[in-house]
Amino acid sequence: MPYPDFHYHKEFTFMTKKVAAITGASSGIGAETVRALVEADFSVYMGARRMSHLNVLAEKYGAIALPLDVTQTYSVQQFVNELPDSVQVLINNAGGALGLEPIVGMDENQWLNMYQSNVLGLARMSKALYPRLLADSSQVSHVVNIGSVAGFETYVGGAGYTACKHAVRAISETMRLEWLGKPIRVTEIDPGFVETEFSLTRFGGDAARANSVYAGMEPLSAADIADAIRWAVTRPAHVNIDSMVIRPLDQARVDKVFRR
Repeated sequence: MPYPDFHYHKEFTFMTKKVAAITGASSGIGAETVRALVEADFSVYMGARRMSHLNVLAEKYGAIALPLDVTQTYSVQQFVNELPDSVQVLINNAGGALGLEPIVGMDENQWLNMYQSNVLGLARMSKALYPRLLADSSQVSHVVNIGSVAGFETYVGGAGYTACKHAVRAISETMRLEWLGKPIRVTEIDPGFVETEFSLTRFGGDAARANSVYAGMEPLSAADIADAIRWAVTRPAHVNIDSMVIRPLDQARVDKVFRR
C-alpha cells in the first residue's frame, strides 16, 4: 500500500488536534461548518472577506479568523502562509450564484465573478494547500468541495451558475484520479435548497425575491450541511465519501419543488 491504513494502528492516535481550513466561512454553510468542526475537536482556521463576521465567530467558537478572498491569488497565499505546516482538512466552501438571466441576457461580469469564486478559487486553494495536506506522513488529509445539485442538473436562467458547479464536479473527480495513491481523501457535498444568504446575494439584496425561493416549502439549513461535512471528515482513514447529494424532502429536482 502507498501509505498505512491509520485506522488500524493505535500508535497513530494523535495528541494534537487536527487542523481544518474553511473558506467562505463568514456566514451560512461556512459559519456552521466552523461550529461543527470546533465541536468535533478540530483546530479551525476560517477565511472570508468579511472580517467583522469572522471576528464574531472567533469570539464565539475559538476559531482563528484570517482575511481571504479566493478570487485573488495573493490573498490565497497570504491565508495559507498563516496556517500550520500541516493541515488535515480543507473545506472549499467559498462561492455562490449571481443573477438568474437567460443566456441571451447574460451579464458577463457576473459569470466571470462566479467562475473566479466557485471554480478558480477552489483550484487556487487546493493548489496552495496541497503541500500542507501532505506534510504529515502519519495523517490522511481530506479536501471537501461544496458543490450543488446544480452540478449535475440545469434550470432556466441558471446557465452561469450550473456551468460553474458542473466544473466543481469535474475538478473533484479529477482530484481523485490525480491523487490516487496519496493520503488525501476528496469529498463533494451537493446541497439542494439551503436557506442562507445565498439567494439574497444572488438577487442583489432583494429580500422579497430571495424569500420567494423558499416560500411554501421547508428548505435545508446550513447546519444540515455542516453536519454532513463533519460526518464525512470523521470517517475512518480508509473510507472516502465520494459525494453526498442532500435535498430537502420538498425538493425532487433543482426546479421541482413542492410548495404548500
